[in-house]
Amino acid sequence: MAEVANPGSDVPPNQTIYINNLNEKIKLDELKKSLNAVFSQFGKIVEVLAFKTLKHKGQAWVVFEEVSSATNALRQMQGFPFYDKPMRIQYAKTKSDVIAKADGTFVPREKRKRHEERGKKKKEQQDANQAAVGMNYPGAYGVAPPLSQIPYMGAKPIVPEVPAAPNNILFVQNLPHEATTLMLSLLFRQYPGFKEVRMVEAKPGIAFVEYENEMQSTVAMNALQNFKMVENAMLITYAKK
Repeated sequence: MAEVANPGSDVPPNQTIYINNLNEKIKLDELKKSLNAVFSQFGKIVEVLAFKTLKHKGQAWVVFEEVSSATNALRQMQGFPFYDKPMRIQYAKTKSDVIAKADGTFVPREKRKRHEERGKKKKEQQDANQAAVGMNYPGAYGVAPPLSQIPYMGAKPIVPEVPAAPNNILFVQNLPHEATTLMLSLLFRQYPGFKEVRMVEAKPGIAFVEYENEMQSTVAMNALQNFKMVENAMLITYAKK
């Protein structure tokens, strides 16, 4: 089982942060996605761990690639209202291998490295085979690369030609596929006057966020402008009425 540092103990900074006081009513998959969305602004996340067991309820671990990312996340997100409960964050006393043991997914480093190298070589061979198949197709304008090689760049921002006048509704663009109403509510509800989030199912990548008045919407817009959700920087403007 993973050990957790006591708040007063002298635990050196490391890539893994331990979070508790989480809302236990949130489903595990939704919790992991939301944590990833909130913490990805600080750097590359290796994994987010949370378990169904009673002993681990209300807790999670976020493993970053860099120690500096974990440090910034701990400092800036301490007490962040996450699903109506302030997060309590500290460095994990032990690193992610121990957490993996608790989850039953631990693989020794050498064995894991060999496994990853085999997987990487297999993927490279598959991509090479796909490219070779594509080269045999006589496309009129050249050969299209396999879909697996085309990165998803997020929904293309729809920039209004004429900026809308300040009002109580915000128009949010460039959201990632993983974005949900719950995730956005989590971010925007920390600012006074929040009313609701509306997403457009037919148009992924955009949402509308309503506040009680334009002063409150302006505060939220300024605070969350370019906030990175997963890897997409949000573009926020006033909605056209």
